[in-house]
Amino acid sequence: MSINCIIIEDEPLALKRIKQYVEKISYLNLLESFDNGFEAIGFLKKQRVDLLFLDIKMDELTGIQLLESLERKPYVIITTAYSEYALKGYELNVTDYLLKPFGAERFIQAVEKVFFRINRTTNDDRDFCFVKSDYRIEKVFFNEILFIEGMKDYRCIQTSTRKILTSQTFYDLEMDLPKSKFCRVHKSYIVTLNKIDLIERNRIRVKDSYIPISETYKENFYKQIGFGSDGKVATKI
Repeated sequence: MSINCIIIEDEPLALKRIKQYVEKISYLNLLESFDNGFEAIGFLKKQRVDLLFLDIKMDELTGIQLLESLERKPYVIITTAYSEYALKGYELNVTDYLLKPFGAERFIQAVEKVFFRINRTTNDDRDFCFVKSDYRIEKVFFNEILFIEGMKDYRCIQTSTRKILTSQTFYDLEMDLPKSKFCRVHKSYIVTLNKIDLIERNRIRVKDSYIPISETYKENFYKQIGFGSDGKVATKI
């Protein structure tokens, strides 16, 4: 399997080194490289990209600003000489954070994380996942989950019979949930589609709970349930 990637880096020597590393890894397919974020954003809107190698300190548009502007983010590996942005990077769900100068071994470790996550099984035939909760790993059946809610440093998995608190990120949970059955509808919520009772005024009712639909996830959610972004039945041509 090939992973399509781009490099966004304004230091010529660093760009050359990253290109050399990419060319040595058979499953990486370099589509393009950019020395500024604005050109990269235009490319991302037209081309499917699986992975960004992204510098932080760039003129006009920083790497963090670029990430914050993207509604749907590819996998991201930060490449920078500045350690102080690490926390912000992980808040934006970057896969890894490489501090310059980094060697080939550290680069390979980072891209292997992406390879593993892309290839991790999210099989719709599987009817459960495992969730880390405190010092336990709990088995949770998909058909028991009503919705998942973000609570500061934790995610609360609300099932039909119990609540499970986990420190796993929304990103990691989404990787384990079949996309045909679950949908992210807000930065703080994932819903189980077949548990939805009612949708009204951009709110979802699941039993006695009301869940907001944010603008960021609105279009994708309505498409997934067969409606346009305005809530009207989608017309297939």
